[in-house]
Amino acid sequence: MEDKNRPITTLFMLVSLDGKISTGATDDLDVDKDFPKISGLKEGLHQYYEIEQTTDLWAFNTGRVQEKMGANRNPLPEKTPVSFVLLDNSHLDKRGIEYFCAKSKNFVLMTSNKNHPAFSVKEENLHIIYQDQFSLKDGLYQLKKDFGCERLTVQSGGTVNSIFLREKLLDYVDIVFAPVLIGGKDTPTLVDGKSLMSKNELSSLGVLKLQELKVLNDSYIRLQYKVIS
Repeated sequence: MEDKNRPITTLFMLVSLDGKISTGATDDLDVDKDFPKISGLKEGLHQYYEIEQTTDLWAFNTGRVQEKMGANRNPLPEKTPVSFVLLDNSHLDKRGIEYFCAKSKNFVLMTSNKNHPAFSVKEENLHIIYQDQFSLKDGLYQLKKDFGCERLTVQSGGTVNSIFLREKLLDYVDIVFAPVLIGGKDTPTLVDGKSLMSKNELSSLGVLKLQELKVLNDSYIRLQYKVIS
């Protein structure tokens, strides 16, 4: 049953056919950096980024992912119409916060670190959701109540994606499959986190109903699902 106290959420990711969201297990390896260099992948990659431009105007990610993408060192970007929500305790420095203030319509940081560098940044569009004890559900409730976020696209790492899954905070899943097998038991996947250990936990699965399948160019495929339980 839809929870009207939080935003409608969509997990939107680019993955390999075997469900990997990175090209390997180190921060030096990354699909955004590596796919454009690989024949058979680079030709159709633009389709993912074009679809990304049509997603919700609120986007959720993590400081760890954005540190990996260079937020702490990249030049300040142009302003976009997108409002960004980042979950971070220790990966973004002051420069990284300023980067997202420059990029975002509204920038909301969720943190349990009372000494986070964000507290020293004074920007009108910066808002901080501070929690003594982390609760993603409470953070999403506050996101809707205080900031008017009605729909949220989630593009975080496998560990945080697992929190969305296990706490029943996902409504839709929108996946672009790249025509590649990556492998590696330590390579991040779409959903990581703690594994189920007993049949009593099967209610934690995310059961999906296919809404649309679209064959894209260059062997890419887009699958869109509704989470039904």
